[in-house]
Amino acid sequence: MSSSVSTALLASAASPQSSLSRRSLFAGAATVGAVAATTAVLPGFVKPSAPLAALPKPTRGGGYTLSEHVQHYYKTARV
Repeated sequence: MSSSVSTALLASAASPQSSLSRRSLFAGAATVGAVAATTAVLPGFVKPSAPLAALPKPTRGGGYTLSEHVQHYYKTARV
């Protein structure tokens, strides 16, 4: 190797500033691992839902019904 090439290699290897810190590297690797694990496990938990029973259309035009999920929302939204 020529001296200019070896000097450039030593300067780049000895530079304390790196565009990728060790902390961010491990945080990224942990995130990728968590996403991969979740993706591998998630299909086992998803169950096909039963077809929903069709509700009769309202006679006077309104469409609001006080269904289970609406009642649950009202219970959880209380201050």
